[in-house]
Amino acid sequence: MFKKIFTVALLLVTLIFTGCGGDNPADTSKAENKASANKLVIYTSMKESLIGGIVEGFKAQNPGAEVDWQSSGAGKIMAKLEAERQSGHLMADIIWTSEVPDFYQMKNDGLLEQYQPAGFDELLNPFDDYDGSFTAARLGTLGIVININKIQTPPAGWETIATDPNYKNSFGIADPALSGTAFMSIALLEKQFGWDYIVRLHDNGATKSKGSGRVVDDTADGVLNACLGVDYITASKIDKGAPLRMVYPQELLMVPSPVAIFKDAEHKDLAKKFLDYLMTQEAQQMVANAGTVPVRRDVQMPERYNLPEPEDALNNGIKINYSDVLEHKDDTVKKFSNLFK
Repeated sequence: MFKKIFTVALLLVTLIFTGCGGDNPADTSKAENKASANKLVIYTSMKESLIGGIVEGFKAQNPGAEVDWQSSGAGKIMAKLEAERQSGHLMADIIWTSEVPDFYQMKNDGLLEQYQPAGFDELLNPFDDYDGSFTAARLGTLGIVININKIQTPPAGWETIATDPNYKNSFGIADPALSGTAFMSIALLEKQFGWDYIVRLHDNGATKSKGSGRVVDDTADGVLNACLGVDYITASKIDKGAPLRMVYPQELLMVPSPVAIFKDAEHKDLAKKFLDYLMTQEAQQMVANAGTVPVRRDVQMPERYNLPEPEDALNNGIKINYSDVLEHKDDTVKKFSNLFK
């Protein structure tokens, strides 16, 4: 009976996991067909605007290589991985999300391969305890995204969102139970201003949205006046003509986006090549062009996005102890969920 119940649960988790990339974005079954020695499987929370070009660049440099990347929120990814662990077989070779505590948990669980990408000394490293279990692939930033048709005067800072009537019942935050960047942003804001600030956001009518993409979409459509938004997701919407502007308060929310290889990866050599490529100037230029902060200094930053320089993002971001965040993750998500019912 238990095996039947577990099989159904695994099937349900697989069905909700959105296949959004690879050689055939609509065919998520590729992750379960690993007959080819040259097929790399990546689970990621990155959107196509960021990872799509990088995958194509990697394939161009590695003729014959296939890449099946599947995109979903970090919460769904971790649920799928847990189901696969229980079944005794992880399907993915690589994981790339923005929920840093998850990587510490996977490291503690012995799931990650220690690998230092080629040219690591040229990279900006936000992890003081770095040991090769995971490496930052970008220095993601979050800010206050405003709909310029709704808000004419940019907010002076984080306090504005909690007090100004312009944001009453019209400020959105992605669900930290589903979005890694949303969870990390809540953890950073709590670290800087205390939980009372999150309560005051709620009291000013802030609402919980389903995901990091959805909350920016709702702001672009005018459903919300503003939101807590991810840099490259916002940049993609701006490039398509959305009436949005990213505002960075002095207290910068910088969320490293780690990438790691699973210790049981079936295509470990190819996975190492992908990490090597991801850290090259070519790939990191694509990261910057997508509207987020790379981990290399020798990359041209597009002026149209008003992003901080990589060194500034690393130095000016709110500092946090990721092990402490991991220890209190469940409590933080529970507190947020109870507050934003």
